[in-house]
Amino acid sequence: MVFSAFRGMKPFPQLMFSVFVIVVSFLAFFVLALIIAVPAFGIDSVLNMPGVNDLGNPQSVAILKYFQIVQSLGLFIVPPIVLGWLYLGNISKYLFLNKSVTLSSALIVLILMFIATPAINLTGELNTKMQLPDWLSGIERWMKQTEESAAQLTEAFLNVKTTAGLVFNIFMVALLPAIGEEFLFRGVIQRSFTRMTKSHHWGIWISAIFFSALHMQFYGFLPRLLLGALFGYLLVWSGSMWIPILAHFFNNAFAVISLYMIDNGMMSPEVETFGSGEHSMYYAFISLVFIGVLLFWFKNQNKGSMLPYPENIDN
Repeated sequence: MVFSAFRGMKPFPQLMFSVFVIVVSFLAFFVLALIIAVPAFGIDSVLNMPGVNDLGNPQSVAILKYFQIVQSLGLFIVPPIVLGWLYLGNISKYLFLNKSVTLSSALIVLILMFIATPAINLTGELNTKMQLPDWLSGIERWMKQTEESAAQLTEAFLNVKTTAGLVFNIFMVALLPAIGEEFLFRGVIQRSFTRMTKSHHWGIWISAIFFSALHMQFYGFLPRLLLGALFGYLLVWSGSMWIPILAHFFNNAFAVISLYMIDNGMMSPEVETFGSGEHSMYYAFISLVFIGVLLFWFKNQNKGSMLPYPENIDN
């Protein structure tokens, strides 16, 4: 059943209602997760929620992973599904899941994400060199502390020695975020701002800013911003959410698998910094040339599948 009041909402009120649904969903899942966590982990462990200062304790890491999955479900995956049902009465159509993906398009995207590594690493290197004015030194210290805490948490999550641990991390760090973050940022936020601005470009870049900012890792803001924009254009040009989900999944899974192989002596640590360092500009230039060629090819191959003009995006 399509609720006509939701179906006919103007872009801004619809965006505000979307935010309301997202907040309610997150709080509901968090409360439910706390109730389940008490018998699962013990009331003392739950009441004394572990932080980055207790990452050496496997029990603490397990609790944090549990709430990470809850966050993916309650904040990113469930709200867009609910909103798709309310706004269109068709979740698949609302989230652009109703268009199939050709094998050639999928292969282009996988090659694109691999070739983009040097350019992404260079933007990350440039981002880390950012310095704020002296009068903002307090904010800069807070940003660095936040970045260090996020890095410690990521290291604790990904530090596994077994194949089972690797598979779980791919599920938690690659699959769930790829689905959830694309549902929310490209399916809901990008759609909303595209309707408000009547421009796919504005919708893509505004949602990319939110996508990068929500990660709260300021020294990785630029590469995430560019990745968010790339995912947005892939959605518009293909007309299918499966394409940015695939690109997002490959990007995250590649990082998870690489770190696992490095930690277990199966790969050189230099892979993590490929494209940065002494010849970074050279590698980045080559990377950008190939990115441009592949995107041009991808766009032309999918001309018949592109999303409609902004004013017709909900039709």
